[in-house]
Amino acid sequence: MQPMPLWKRVLVLIVCVWGIVAAVPNLFYGPVERHNDALAAIEAAGGNATPAQEAARAEWPDFLPSALVNLGLDLRGGAHLLAEVRVEDVYKARIDAMWPDVRDALRDLRDQVGAVRRAPSPDGVLRVTITNPEGMAAALEAVRGLGSSVVSLTGAGQSTIDVTAEGNDIVVQLSEAEKQATDGRTLQQSLEIIRRRVDEVGTREPTIQRQGEDRILIQVPGIGSASELKALIGTTAKLTFNAVVGRTTDAGANPGPRNLLLPSLDQPDLYYIVEETPVVSGEALVDAQPSFDQNGQPAVSFRFDTAGARKFGDYTATNIGAPFAIILDNEVISAPVIQSHIPGGSGIITGSFTVEDSTQLAVLLRAGALPAEMEFLEERTVGPELGADSIAAGKVAALVAGAAVAIYMIAGYGLFGVFANIALAVNIALIFAALSTIGGTLTLPGIAGIVLTIGMAVDANVLVFERIREELRQNKNPGRAIELGYEKAMSAIIDANITTFITATVLFTVGAGPVRGFAITLGIGIITSVFTALFVTRIIVETWYRWRKPATVVV
Repeated sequence: MQPMPLWKRVLVLIVCVWGIVAAVPNLFYGPVERHNDALAAIEAAGGNATPAQEAARAEWPDFLPSALVNLGLDLRGGAHLLAEVRVEDVYKARIDAMWPDVRDALRDLRDQVGAVRRAPSPDGVLRVTITNPEGMAAALEAVRGLGSSVVSLTGAGQSTIDVTAEGNDIVVQLSEAEKQATDGRTLQQSLEIIRRRVDEVGTREPTIQRQGEDRILIQVPGIGSASELKALIGTTAKLTFNAVVGRTTDAGANPGPRNLLLPSLDQPDLYYIVEETPVVSGEALVDAQPSFDQNGQPAVSFRFDTAGARKFGDYTATNIGAPFAIILDNEVISAPVIQSHIPGGSGIITGSFTVEDSTQLAVLLRAGALPAEMEFLEERTVGPELGADSIAAGKVAALVAGAAVAIYMIAGYGLFGVFANIALAVNIALIFAALSTIGGTLTLPGIAGIVLTIGMAVDANVLVFERIREELRQNKNPGRAIELGYEKAMSAIIDANITTFITATVLFTVGAGPVRGFAITLGIGIITSVFTALFVTRIIVETWYRWRKPATVVV
């Protein structure tokens, strides 16, 4: 019998030892998790630790591996939301923001187009009336010049806006190609902002992914309830700086065209009339931090990017003595009077804040404003008790499946069945080690994938053992029969597992949520099963054969 090369034996043993050591922390999940949380908190505090954090850190030695398999929503408990993004809000904001540019472009053609005014129009449509229809052609050309090429593969070369004439009116709206590109950008931006907001509060392995054309699936394990999750991600945190037209105590007052009537956050009976088009929007923010004002009250300091700083500086330079409103989610949180030119692009937001309020507002502003409001179509909370029941049921299923497979292998193949069972234990350890190392999330379907892997893992051993039996029937000596058994079974083992691995890959690629969890554990299980069958079991069999040197082998 030709032994396996030494370097290969050493490599296989290193992988097996790594798998067992890396999987061990999952047997002590609670202490290791508290240890990891304490380390993260101590690092965030700059190395300063509280007595409670030191006690939690001491629950697991620092020199041992501490990576854990993340538990999914159905195992840990948490919140599930399905949200629909109102992309129409983005169309409206884009078109409303074009009015100053359109007005300035037509102002240069006043001799040809006459007076220019904005006419009432539906959301997402800009309608501009000119008094001299003879200048319509020049006006259309000037407004079309404000468009640019659509930034997308399918819309390349097309303009971002459609400009048409209806009587004396110029009608401007986003082109269909730009709407499709905007939809994609809006969903992607919403995904990233939601992910940053969820990551800010330290939740574990959230699932945040797009579903369909305009929906986002959000699953956050470990959070208290769906309402808590909605409070975290549902706040638009849309910050704008708008010119103040006037103030009133009449909640039903008519603000006039292109103006807004907004309530004051600090004074319930006071309302501000502000221009609808903001001077600067929160999109120009590059930083926001909790701080304190000159009176020692909690506040939020902010800083604009270069373009925002220029707009903010130009506006304050030409409007000294005039009030301007700081608006957060359609509420005026402050309306200071501009005392002087503010060229630096930075400032401070004051209001009736607590320290917690200022910290949360800074987090929301720093993460960015959601580009559009979201409507929550589905929400549910999974309690931790249900998750614990799922884990217990999964353990029972895995133990029963493992015991049944072990008994069958011993009954069918005797000592070789024992060898296969040892390799099966190593296989399970490798699965958990791989999931812990890559930061994979284990879900209830994922447990089903592991249970399925337990049954599939011995298939390769069965093929090898049956080939060894065939060689023994042909009167081969035991050493040669074992060697030929592994050589001739290898192609069948690889072919069978490749097709299953392709299926797992397809499930992971096109699936979502639970299907992906099943596909991950199945795919990892296939790789570890082939490894343990072709290498681990062979090393055990070779070691036994060289030690005992049996004249006959019973398989």
